[in-house]
Amino acid sequence: MTESGSEHARRLLAKHFGPTRLVSAPSLSRPGRAVYLKLECELPTGSFKVRGALYSLSVNLERRALGEVVAASTGNHGAAVAYAARLLGLQATIFLPEHPNPVKAARIADLAAKIVEGGKDLTEAIDRAATYADGHRAFFLHDASDPDIPGGTATIAMETLDQLPSTDVIYVPVGDTALIRGVASAAKSRHPGIRIVGVQAARAPAYAMSWREGTVVVTDSSETIADGLAVRRPLVENVAAIRALVDDMRLVTEEELRSAIDFLFAREQIVAEPAGAAAAAALLGEPGDRTTGTIVLIVSGSNLAPELRPDHR
Repeated sequence: MTESGSEHARRLLAKHFGPTRLVSAPSLSRPGRAVYLKLECELPTGSFKVRGALYSLSVNLERRALGEVVAASTGNHGAAVAYAARLLGLQATIFLPEHPNPVKAARIADLAAKIVEGGKDLTEAIDRAATYADGHRAFFLHDASDPDIPGGTATIAMETLDQLPSTDVIYVPVGDTALIRGVASAAKSRHPGIRIVGVQAARAPAYAMSWREGTVVVTDSSETIADGLAVRRPLVENVAAIRALVDDMRLVTEEELRSAIDFLFAREQIVAEPAGAAAAAALLGEPGDRTTGTIVLIVSGSNLAPELRPDHR
């Protein structure tokens, strides 16, 4: 992602919403460690995904006429594409795996998109969406491979470094890598010494394993409560990108994700879905002196399934 590309994305997105808040997290801070939360969960549709979807769909409309946009998602990308499509006057068809998060599915439905459920996981939903898009000559906005989406996610790093120039480390949830590729590229362009730490669910570790091995590692399953991180088939070009840009990858357990959701709710009054709480889960699981300096945790989404809400248990 070039500087000019991310600046273009920033100008375009500024027409629709302002920078998200960056707030201090006293409960996670201690002497030698100042922690801040980047609240992407406060964007329209409750997730960072709207940045990439709106930017990509906008620039693709500038290039050619489009009638229908298709996406495959566990929920947040689908809602973002539905939001962008409605804003830009397009029909959206969203493919979801079986039994999706009802909060996320409801967001998509409320945005007047057509929903198609089927397949055991995101990988199967992607294959179904690609087949449909080919057959209907629709634009397939594939979160993992679209070249423009990281331009939208790069704006997160640009905002963060404007709001807090002293940032030393950014923790980033990792699903299909569009978020961390955009954030890391923009952050390191401005501050080459900044550290980028990716966080995946231990039950969906495909990209973390690929990052460590230096080659694509496909897993048999990705069954985690963090549906936003549930990827099992990495793309080779994305593995190469994160190998070049990401300084460390951490894995967090299901219990650590649940504990981080509860912690953020009780101590910082933040509602975060499991993927949105992943960065906090990684930091909470570290020894107190492992990471110091000024740390930013990206809270990537707030679309928490009812059974996981601390106030509903």
